[in-house]
Amino acid sequence: MDYSVLQILLVFLVTFIAAIDQFSFLESLYQPIVTGMVIGFILGDLQTGLIVGGTYQLMTIGNMPVGGAQPPNAVIGGIMAAVLAITLKLEPTVAVATAIPFSLLGQYGVTLIFSLMSPVMAVADNYAQEGNDRGIDRINYLAMAAVGSVFGIIVVLFFIGGQAFGQTVVDAIPQWLMGGLSAAGGMMRYVGFAILLKVMVSKEMWGFYFFGFAMAVIVMAAPSLSGPALIILAFIGFALAFWDYQVQTKFKQVSTSSVGGDEDGI
Repeated sequence: MDYSVLQILLVFLVTFIAAIDQFSFLESLYQPIVTGMVIGFILGDLQTGLIVGGTYQLMTIGNMPVGGAQPPNAVIGGIMAAVLAITLKLEPTVAVATAIPFSLLGQYGVTLIFSLMSPVMAVADNYAQEGNDRGIDRINYLAMAAVGSVFGIIVVLFFIGGQAFGQTVVDAIPQWLMGGLSAAGGMMRYVGFAILLKVMVSKEMWGFYFFGFAMAVIVMAAPSLSGPALIILAFIGFALAFWDYQVQTKFKQVSTSSVGGDEDGI
């Protein structure tokens, strides 16, 4: 499938902005569910882009950098998953599993850029001592341009030159291995959510978790409710969270107001 120069430039621009947003803007534009939708729109298959982006989002939902250690990069991985699914007509789960090497490449790219920028921090310290805010601005702009350019070049190179090569590789993959990739890609979303639960869940919240799981099964079992199931569950979850917030707030107010002075009133 051939794509126009405008589409290639737009893919580069989206990758450039998403890469900068991941470390500087922090507006969640880099999240796979956003980039997948945008890439799908650019390449003319919005539905596939949304499905792939949502699947990849669930896989990476629990990933977070710890100190200098970087997880597999969600920007390159998410964009390449959408590109592979649309250009090579892959199943979303297969595309997600196939994009893992690209996310690792992005991880190495981030580590390399951070390593190269480390000596520049001494220059930034000197600028700070001198009160040279323009110099600090230039360093930040340089770092953002480096990250965006490296990510954009990687994605565009594989987007342009990888279609014919990728199709040859996909055609050479045996059916049993393709089925394994599909199973692995489908499993990754649950692994990502499990990682998130391990970080966030507490013993006080297990009741809400099991209640939400039961409600999801009940709602999805009703054909008339399966379509708007996510909206229904979101409203139920919001109602429970708001009720719990009100109850906890009242408890805090009561406990605060019950504190007296030195005398016990007897």
